[in-house]
Amino acid sequence: MSTLQQPDVVMTVTPAAVAEVKKFMEAEKVPTDVGGLRVSVQPGGCSGFKYALLIEDQAADDDFVIPSDGFRMFIDPFSAQYLNQVTIDYVSSMQGSGFTFKNPNSTGGCGCGSSFSA
Repeated sequence: MSTLQQPDVVMTVTPAAVAEVKKFMEAEKVPTDVGGLRVSVQPGGCSGFKYALLIEDQAADDDFVIPSDGFRMFIDPFSAQYLNQVTIDYVSSMQGSGFTFKNPNSTGGCGCGSSFSA
């Protein structure tokens, strides 16, 4: 039997981002007590890694589950190492709207705002 220890992953989700996540969960009819927001880091993007968000019905067996304001975040073990201290925001501007990520641990990034290097 293996024991998976919860990492020290502290994430901030701004009120604007919380409202948008809840809208998406409601639209997809995903209950907040079981489902949640998958936050992941994937190889790719113009700087080496990219962020991904996805509404999911339930956590995977090896996910870290982090409570947020009215919903849960699911983070896989690979992504957890890159997400500590990240702030997720939702911004609207004349150029468009969407989620943004502020990662104090990244060593570089690009203009798209969803790609970073570590």
